[in-house]
Amino acid sequence: MKVLMVLTSHDTLGDTGKKTGFWLEELAAPYYAFKDAGAEITLASPKGGQPPLDPKSDEPMFQTDLTRRFTADEAANAQLARTVRLDSVDQNDFDTVFYPGGHGPMWDLAEDETSIGLIESFIAAGKTIALVCHAPGVLHRVKKADGSPFVSGRHLTGFTNSEEAAVGLDKVVPFLVEDELLSLGAVFSKVKDWGVHTVVDGQLITGQNPASSEEAARVLIAALSEGTFRTV
Repeated sequence: MKVLMVLTSHDTLGDTGKKTGFWLEELAAPYYAFKDAGAEITLASPKGGQPPLDPKSDEPMFQTDLTRRFTADEAANAQLARTVRLDSVDQNDFDTVFYPGGHGPMWDLAEDETSIGLIESFIAAGKTIALVCHAPGVLHRVKKADGSPFVSGRHLTGFTNSEEAAVGLDKVVPFLVEDELLSLGAVFSKVKDWGVHTVVDGQLITGQNPASSEEAARVLIAALSEGTFRTV
């Protein structure tokens, strides 16, 4: 099982002067779900090298057993420090792709032509993809073969309007994930703020928030195990 995980390279939170990046739990929890299942994991980012960590995600109140495991894991941190450049990645080399969130992807991966093309290539190859929290917003430029939005008519989830308002960034982000996906014709579902919620629709697996990232990864592993899409 060969898993590609795509992280943001963007570290600036709009015009706030604050830092952002990827959310640690959304990397750590899926990373170990994949690793403990015997997967070969490749980490990638638009710029390659060390991707920016949202400093807030490493604050004590947001730490979990898995984030602490990752922080103490020298091999994992060495791998994180040398993510491959996204433009060097070929979907033919992987069984699936997983996009952790954090606010960073809203600025770079959501508009990155390489990322958009990569996702479209996984879809065209009949492979399942998974995205959590803010990362489902990365789908807003992804198209079907006929040029229509990939998310149109799809059942999915992602970071909700109320969750964004709760963290005080609903006026900072380039767009609200929930509103944007709904505007493109998606069938968006959600549970209470910070509740675990994962949605499966054919090739697409999405998780609502950080707490949903491990479950989304495990659902993806189950899909791989069941042979529901072609493997390399």
